[in-house]
Amino acid sequence: MAQGLEVALIDLQSSWNNLQHHTEEIRSDRLLVRRGQAFNITLHFRNRAFQPGLDNIIFVAETGPLPDVAKGTRAVFSLAGHGSPSPWMASLENTGAASLEVSLCAPPMAAVGRYLLKVHIESLQGPVTAYQLGEFILLFNPWCPGDAVYLDSEPQRQEYVVNDYGFIYQGNKNWIRPCPWNYGQFEENIVDICLELLAKSLNFQIDPATDCALRGSPVYISRVVCAMINSNDDNGVLNGNWSENYSDGVNPAEWTGSVAILKQWHATGCQPVRYGQCWVFAAVMCTVMRCLGIPTRVITNFDSGHDTDGNLIIDEYYDNTGRILENKKKDTVWNFHVWNECWMARRDLPEGYGGWQVLDATPQETSNGLYCCGPASVRAIKEGEVELNYDTAFAFSMVNADCMSWLVFRGKEQRLHRDTSSVGNFISTKSIQSNERDDITENYKYGEGSPQERQVFLKALQKLKAGGPQGSLRADSQPSGSLPPRDSPRSLATPSLRPRDVVQVSLKFQLLDPPDMGQDIRFVLLALNMSLQFKDLRVNLSAQSLLHDGSPLPVFWQDTAFLTLAPEEAKTHSCKIPYSQYSQYLSTDKLIRISALGEEKNSPEKILVNKIVTLAYPGIMINVLGAPIVNQPLSIQVIFSNPLSEPVADCVLTVEGSGLFRKQQRVLIGFLRPQQRASLTLETVPFKSGQRQIQANLRSNKFKDIKGYKNIYVDLGL
Repeated sequence: MAQGLEVALIDLQSSWNNLQHHTEEIRSDRLLVRRGQAFNITLHFRNRAFQPGLDNIIFVAETGPLPDVAKGTRAVFSLAGHGSPSPWMASLENTGAASLEVSLCAPPMAAVGRYLLKVHIESLQGPVTAYQLGEFILLFNPWCPGDAVYLDSEPQRQEYVVNDYGFIYQGNKNWIRPCPWNYGQFEENIVDICLELLAKSLNFQIDPATDCALRGSPVYISRVVCAMINSNDDNGVLNGNWSENYSDGVNPAEWTGSVAILKQWHATGCQPVRYGQCWVFAAVMCTVMRCLGIPTRVITNFDSGHDTDGNLIIDEYYDNTGRILENKKKDTVWNFHVWNECWMARRDLPEGYGGWQVLDATPQETSNGLYCCGPASVRAIKEGEVELNYDTAFAFSMVNADCMSWLVFRGKEQRLHRDTSSVGNFISTKSIQSNERDDITENYKYGEGSPQERQVFLKALQKLKAGGPQGSLRADSQPSGSLPPRDSPRSLATPSLRPRDVVQVSLKFQLLDPPDMGQDIRFVLLALNMSLQFKDLRVNLSAQSLLHDGSPLPVFWQDTAFLTLAPEEAKTHSCKIPYSQYSQYLSTDKLIRISALGEEKNSPEKILVNKIVTLAYPGIMINVLGAPIVNQPLSIQVIFSNPLSEPVADCVLTVEGSGLFRKQQRVLIGFLRPQQRASLTLETVPFKSGQRQIQANLRSNKFKDIKGYKNIYVDLGL
């Protein structure tokens, strides 16, 4: 009787395989491989050599709590390969005196997740032996042409999958600032937390077998992750908070990376972390998706529409002082909004709509009952194909809605003007392998005012109108011609003398100094009479803080100007808002909207102009003292200051950086005198080579987000 083949030892070759599969930064002592790409393992036998004619080796790979061949969560495949219906493959690489090296390969559509690998050995006339060989994690593979997330550019793969830091753009369209962020998708335990996130989803809780079977689809995975980043339906990662009260959590502006958020969520038994806003949701989703292997980038849209009733009109209401009023419909224009784009094929859509897809984890509206948005094809958004899955109509409105301004006076509403170009500006993302900003607005829309742009808008409007209740339109919501953008001069005409589109008087704001925090805001209102008649104007001016989602806070400054303009005359009205006046009303977002509502004597015509001012802080300076080398001590100097002319307390400095610090560094600074400049030196030992980034944030009782960053290159050394 033949002696059965006995396995004594298994070598998963984790270090070598992970290097070939671009997962070496995650771990080298655990097997992490990508689908559609072979990996090698070695079986060492106790009693004899492998004999091809005598021994048949059958591998079993299983994922999920209820592995099933029919669902694709259990694969049974033979080394010989004969008669095996499985798309998984095994082939012989090398044979030794008592060992066997085998190449295994998961198909490029296999479900991602944690797998258990087993082997059954059948020997002629001998017993069948079975062994558990160990666990491995299977990820998406943007390097594999057969994978739905395949990206054919290596620089893009390096940026959108491998790069673990970046910038998220904030501010306003006239003052765009990069906010450094530590994605940290390859940091310790992050891959396990990402898989835990999938297991905590409602889909898995309701039907784990089907959920695991569907994990081969990036469309499905992206919707699950999108819903799990917010906590509106489940124990997702982040609680959203736009109230300005963050006393029981962290102000969203203070975060500088995703790792601390994901690790806190895991450490507290998957309790949502307090708090996040749009850029935090998008940054954490970027971390999870890159970790799973789906190319992902973070997108900022300035002047982003939130159209709640689906008519592609954002209604804004003002009183007779120019103060913006709270919108009962909750239609708003967010000063900026941040979402993700993920790269994937869309085999569920007509040909041509694959590639970059919008996913928005900020909980705004529900999609099939859950708070998630997308994936919506960027090309479908540009072409107005708003009926295509998923949530394309809502994504379209964020970049393409028209903005209607109304004057509310004595219980009546008077239409002031309609802007067709004020929503969706300077759509931005980090450039590939550089610190520059890429403007990708043309990916989302044709040029403002172009015939194609209006044609697409009309097409989308008609599709929404035909689509039922969400597409219902008011009589006044038919598109009109192009009107001035939000921050351009506004004009009014006298109906009895000139057609409405012939400008007579224009108003415009102009800042006299950079808007630095702690300084008075000095600006002028420019008035220009372009007619051949005298004009008497009364202009009501006001200022109020805004949250970045467009929600107004109370007015804290008002002024009135009376201007008499001779024919073709220009005049200025000087204004100043002292720091002592605006400081106590400022939101964390540091946004102030200055408005002017002008009216001509003996005329019903009104003119509204406004300008959003984002107050700026001086940044933190970071110096690296010495040459950064892996496993060698490194000193990092951090220089910061209190920019205000008043003392601040409760100062805390946080510093982090993937591959540089094992965890976020938190230093209690305490009290800083007015204008005080200070520095400290941190010691660390870099543990990963290559391009790295240090991110820093300083908070106090008066400000929350003075930030700085430093890019460094860590050498491997000798």
